[in-house]
Amino acid sequence: MTPDTTPTPDAIDPTSRPAARRGRWIDHWDPDDREFWDGGGRRIARRNLALSIFAEHIGFSIWVLWGIVALNLGNVGIELSLSETFWLTALPNLVGAFLRIPYTFAVPRFGGRAWTTFSAGLLFIPALLLAIVVPSGWLADRSHDTQLLVLMACAATAGFGGGNFSSSMANISYFYPERHKGAALGLNAAGGNLGVAVAQLLVPLVIIVGVPAAAVEVTPHEVHLAYAGLMWIPLITIATLGAWLRMDSLSQARSDRRSYVAAARQPHAWIVSVLYIGTFGSFIGYSFALPLVIKSTFPEFLAGHPFIATYLAGLGFVGALIGSIARPLGGWLADRVGGARVTLGCFVGMAVATLVAIVGVEQRSFATFFGAYAVIFLLAGAGNGSTYRMIPAIFATLGRRRGDDEATRLDFKRQAAAVIGIAGAIGAFGGFLIQLAFRQASLGASQAVAAASTPAERVRVAAEHADWSTGALWAFLGAYLVMALMTWAFYLRRAPSSRLVPSVAGASI
Repeated sequence: MTPDTTPTPDAIDPTSRPAARRGRWIDHWDPDDREFWDGGGRRIARRNLALSIFAEHIGFSIWVLWGIVALNLGNVGIELSLSETFWLTALPNLVGAFLRIPYTFAVPRFGGRAWTTFSAGLLFIPALLLAIVVPSGWLADRSHDTQLLVLMACAATAGFGGGNFSSSMANISYFYPERHKGAALGLNAAGGNLGVAVAQLLVPLVIIVGVPAAAVEVTPHEVHLAYAGLMWIPLITIATLGAWLRMDSLSQARSDRRSYVAAARQPHAWIVSVLYIGTFGSFIGYSFALPLVIKSTFPEFLAGHPFIATYLAGLGFVGALIGSIARPLGGWLADRVGGARVTLGCFVGMAVATLVAIVGVEQRSFATFFGAYAVIFLLAGAGNGSTYRMIPAIFATLGRRRGDDEATRLDFKRQAAAVIGIAGAIGAFGGFLIQLAFRQASLGASQAVAAASTPAERVRVAAEHADWSTGALWAFLGAYLVMALMTWAFYLRRAPSSRLVPSVAGASI
């Protein structure tokens, strides 16, 4: 007799059963059972996905907030050198990348509902610090060193928003069946990435609300930096309450430490993580840094275009939007021609576009430079999708070579899931490395400007060193070529297996 698998009300509705634990816990969840899925599982999964996307979206918006704030500190009387300003954009990136590691294990430990509520609530800290501390007269009256330390501390808290991605992806992966997991995770990731674009589009407009248009075209001009923090408070409140009141936790969402240990021993886990540094690291690193690079690289162009100069952070919106949209497209293309081929093409294209960006800097052509970076964002976004697509294919191949039994396939499927978490955490460090490279390249220009004795002299010296970024750009170009070579050597070139790195080359990767 076939057992009845129809989901009972208490199996899928956490409010209709006696709670063994406090909160909305679901003790039985089997989305791969079509009858269970159609009988109510889909509805619950979609509700949790929608709330997860919203919370993650706000997290990404907070994460990149200081890339916009840093451009406007001069308007509130806080003068920092270019190299010092890069710390304010690099620290949130670094903190967010680091937090992705513990956030990955938080959902199995605390439950998706509780952790989403807590991680969303943490976003109140950077928003309120920005609203209260940064525009205050107290900070404006402090010494330069004190100002820098306080600003760095405030900026670092924005990194809370960067960790949300890992816990959000881990949580949603448990809710969806294998046949829908790719689409659900793609929506979750894209919804979060779009938070970068939304922040860069809206914040520059919000901070000049009430400022006359004629005044905005003057440098420096009045800005309301407090608004850059206050505008997120209602949205953070909605995300926090929505998660607490309407999300669920799954008892089956248990961490599989054995799979993480096994995955960490696989050389391909670290190879793919390096590739993800080049794709996602480029997306988030340039999202943080590009407006600041443009400001210090094309001062003469911005002087003749006051609207672009005022709304400079809004230019980052274009790149972040392109990259966010390209991510699922890269995964779709990888399904058809192979993830390794798409990733190789992305890295080669990013190297060529970086060369064009260098030409734009050397020829003082803003249009050439910005056009090149639009292409880089497109290819980085597509590479995000194709690189993630490679991971299950690589580990499926490794599993087939180990054995074709169900237990082996399941073991390597779990290892692939672990590598997705590992690569997501390591890839985010790529954004910090990009900003660190820009900061190091800017040191000479910063020192030269600091040595100038008058404001007019500082403007002249800054213009003479406007090509400071080319050193970093050459380093990025070389890195993309190395990653392209790695992709070809490990995943496309036919070669015998070795004990160090087993060959998995093939069109399916």
